[in-house]
Amino acid sequence: MNEAESPLASPNHVVAFRKVLAVAGLLLWIVFLVPPVSTWALRYEYAQAIQYCVFAVLAPALIVAGAPWRWLGLSSREPHVVNADAQLVSSLRPRAIDRWSSLRARRLGIRRAYGLVIAFSLMTIFWRLSPVVNALVRHPWLAVVESAALMLVGLLLWIDLIESPPLTPCTPRPYRIGMATASMWVVWVLAYLLGQSNDSWYRAFHHVAGQGVSLSADQQLISGSLWLLTAGAFLPVIFWNLVHWLQAEEDPDAELVRLIRHDTN
Repeated sequence: MNEAESPLASPNHVVAFRKVLAVAGLLLWIVFLVPPVSTWALRYEYAQAIQYCVFAVLAPALIVAGAPWRWLGLSSREPHVVNADAQLVSSLRPRAIDRWSSLRARRLGIRRAYGLVIAFSLMTIFWRLSPVVNALVRHPWLAVVESAALMLVGLLLWIDLIESPPLTPCTPRPYRIGMATASMWVVWVLAYLLGQSNDSWYRAFHHVAGQGVSLSADQQLISGSLWLLTAGAFLPVIFWNLVHWLQAEEDPDAELVRLIRHDTN
């Protein structure tokens, strides 16, 4: 290995844009965790659903895309060591994220991809179950627990989907496409079931005819919000990886066969 600047080093304007994304993600997380938004989430189903989507998808995606690890002191600001394949290995004075990046670069994350999708699916389904959402409304402090749980699994998922220097996805592009698609579909299925239900899943929310948002409008707002927000986050990742995979020098079909054989061995 030879010492060099990481191939992920970005021009100044890209670094500045990443900072904007990271700050936006952190602010979005905080805004939806405190009043008045947190208060709205206790009164309206659609507001609670949007809060859930921010915690599970939007805030983690923005933070990971923003790669705030260096200015948060979690990653070294020094040049990184790269190997012969131009993969990031470590820095001269590695910190927590640098050491984690080094460990991740040593192996493909195929099994980890399955684990992350399963963890994300279970976590997102759990926090939409009727008893859980009713408890969130009756005990507002549980929103902090919900936020921490969803943010953690969301951050881990997005770190394997997009570049977040010095962290790089260790999962091949076909698997990243599958991870993003499966994660998006889980939220879409939940949104569809909520929208098609003839009755509210969550008894803690009260709908009075002629007052406030009706049950039907609330459910339609939930479905539309979840579909739109998750699509806006996951679809660019799906198409970006699909285009780059199809443009790769290696034949995509041959690469997919190789990955399947590697996974079954």
